[in-house]
Amino acid sequence: MKSYDVVGVGNALVDQEFKVTDEFLAAHRIEKSIMTLLDEAQQQLLLKELHKQFKLEKRAGGGSAANSLVAFSQFGGKAFYCCKVANDDDGNFYQEDLERAGVKTHLVKQDNDGHTGKCVVMVTPDAERTMCTFLGITIDFSTDELEDAVVADSHYLYVEGYLATSEIARNAVQKARTIAEENNTKIALTFSDSSMVKYYKEGLDEFLQAGVEVLFCNQEEAELYTGIEGLEPAMDKLLDYAKQVVITRGKHGALIGTRERRIQVPGFKVEAIDTNGAGDMFAGAYLYGITQGLTPAQAGTLASRAAAEVVSHYGPRLTTERQQELLAELNLTQDVDVAQAQAN
Repeated sequence: MKSYDVVGVGNALVDQEFKVTDEFLAAHRIEKSIMTLLDEAQQQLLLKELHKQFKLEKRAGGGSAANSLVAFSQFGGKAFYCCKVANDDDGNFYQEDLERAGVKTHLVKQDNDGHTGKCVVMVTPDAERTMCTFLGITIDFSTDELEDAVVADSHYLYVEGYLATSEIARNAVQKARTIAEENNTKIALTFSDSSMVKYYKEGLDEFLQAGVEVLFCNQEEAELYTGIEGLEPAMDKLLDYAKQVVITRGKHGALIGTRERRIQVPGFKVEAIDTNGAGDMFAGAYLYGITQGLTPAQAGTLASRAAAEVVSHYGPRLTTERQQELLAELNLTQDVDVAQAQAN
């Protein structure tokens, strides 16, 4: 019996979220709906302009894999996160944020000078999120931040696509993969953002070269990565790299595919306010479902419902109480209990 359901590796970022206009993005030449990397001076200049025109809506812990693991933990799973923060206010905030969500870390052992990474999230009236990120100290995420024993002692290793931007981070992922393969730890990967596919495809190629158990992406990312238009043809190509592919489709739900079958996951109608974190929530909820004994169809339905819920609020996360309500709403609480009892 392993100690953790999922161990994640990824960036540690503190989000600052603003409601903005399309005109603001255009005036500052910010590409809409994707993540753009900035240096610290560029981000500070952007923040100065944002504070002149808009108010700060929310400050929260972030990072693609971290958001997924928070969702995973708040549903009831056992999660651990390998990441890197600095000895600053944001670093302390980030550590405490993960602790409150029930995600285990060894951040207390770190003693790093520098600045914790920050992500400026700008949400336009159409609910689309646009991000400008200063990676800070997490740009040097390396094998030093890996917890080898935890990777070996987990059922799944979850890797975020944003790590494709850094050679030393890619080396850390490859080391984690080796440990996972030696200890029967399955590997799941998320592309995280279309910008990773557009600008860092070679890094993603490294992650997928030896294949993964589960791959998460949205339809745009699937088509960009494969160079193939159409949901089903892109799915077929991605199955060359993953045993199971989960393609999210926003309000239309998702498609889950293996070589043997396809599962259409329904969407849930909500008023979308902020799409930030929808894919992260979907992945965290889906991983929770499949690690707790739910079928892919059940896990996909839970993930689709949770993603719909998160886009109806500002910020990439829900409360633990709300996530537990979603389990009850879908009549999945008892299914999880039964599956766990059978596993034991």
